[in-house]
Amino acid sequence: MQPYRQSDYDVTNTVQVSSPSAVTEAVFETLAKAFPGEEFPRARQAYVDFEKLFTGKWPGFLGCDTVYHDIQHTLDMSLAVARILTGHELTVPANERLGAARVQLGMIVALFHDAGYIRSSEEDTVYRHGAELTQSHVGRSAALLKTYLPTIGLADQAEVAAIIVHFSGYEIPLDEILVDDPLDERLGHLVATGDMIAQMADRCYLEKCRDRLFPEFVLGRVNMLDGDEDDGAEWTPEELLRRTPMFFEQVMNDRLDGAFNGGYKYLEVLFDGKNPYLESINQSMDYLQHIIDTGNWSLLRRDPPVFSWQPDEEDAITVIQKLAASDLKKLAG
Repeated sequence: MQPYRQSDYDVTNTVQVSSPSAVTEAVFETLAKAFPGEEFPRARQAYVDFEKLFTGKWPGFLGCDTVYHDIQHTLDMSLAVARILTGHELTVPANERLGAARVQLGMIVALFHDAGYIRSSEEDTVYRHGAELTQSHVGRSAALLKTYLPTIGLADQAEVAAIIVHFSGYEIPLDEILVDDPLDERLGHLVATGDMIAQMADRCYLEKCRDRLFPEFVLGRVNMLDGDEDDGAEWTPEELLRRTPMFFEQVMNDRLDGAFNGGYKYLEVLFDGKNPYLESINQSMDYLQHIIDTGNWSLLRRDPPVFSWQPDEEDAITVIQKLAASDLKKLAG
């Protein structure tokens, strides 16, 4: 194992989460701990189809051009979800287990939870960039799941998949996301937990917020200053980071430890009672607080690789940052 964590590796520094093949292997090795002998053929097919969609090889779609919500994020998140679901099945009483079919569905939902950022090559030409779909992307992911699941023999699960994917977003209030079976609700909570902790445990989370999430927010018209017009703050990458510790505290209280019932704790059975995801997040939050206190933003100097489909000659980050700068200028003027 490397002496330091590599930028495109998971929290254990053992799985290259920019590699679909590496993540696929790690995911099914993990699930085998709870389901020995189970092949999960439809989830395996979903990994193949997910890669096609995100790399622009799925007919009718352009590929993923968002630089924060990119292929690495989804792969990293799907590995976290597999670990959480495995830990859940190994921990809870038999009558509370999700079962192989429901776990398989959870993995497919995880893979396509951000598919709504990807533009249709025919219907979405009005959009300059996938980030412009930020505020509607979960609903779009739900629609894609409803059409995709029947193609892999899971038509009977399409409706519930389209509901539980909303636990990963903010388009519908959590108490308005309704399913008939409590186990489906738990599945949605665990998938959403994996989404949140994986992205915040990314080794380069802080730099990605500054350089990638901020321009996605600008293009998607997501303004974290909404409701704070009188506090004198400007909408900048640094201001996004200043508000990140408060955001994490809110996520912990309202979602992770609140509505989602501490589902991240199921990881502990796989890591000798420890939680490497929370350890990484807390380390980043401590480092960020130091930067905020000192005002030394130059301490954020990591430059992680980009794993985003981009057909233009310019690199994907340059493209989105130019678009964001143009939009900010228009909004200011």
